[in-house]
Amino acid sequence: MTQEIIALASDHGGIEMKTMLRQILQDKGCAILDLGTHDSSSVDYPDYAKAMADALKDGRASRGILMCGTGIGISIAANRHRHVRAALVHDAYGARMCRQHNDANVLVLGGRTMGPEVARECVEIFLATEFEGGRHARRVAKLGD
Repeated sequence: MTQEIIALASDHGGIEMKTMLRQILQDKGCAILDLGTHDSSSVDYPDYAKAMADALKDGRASRGILMCGTGIGISIAANRHRHVRAALVHDAYGARMCRQHNDANVLVLGGRTMGPEVARECVEIFLATEFEGGRHARRVAKLGD
């Protein structure tokens, strides 16, 4: 069985959270594709959303986690790509529902708006939760792909 590859990307506002989550995921044995940024220098979040979209489209990763200061900008940028279903979440319930009901393939977190323990919990739930399908599949299909 091949190991699922999780892509991580952030702008400068999410770099600290990305670094923390990368270590947590590596400690759990996850394969990581780190798409940047790699320091706190100011960068443009749409570039990292596009890098994520490209990695998902070409199969280098099956799911991803994006971060910027609030998560808002990078989620808007990511959702411009038809094959991305990025969900900005703030708690465990949102992380569960974005997978169960929306089949989100990208989790989005605010690096400056969420604490590390909540972020860790959201990531763990996002990765462990399966899409329910059923009535939700019809709705997700209307999102385009």
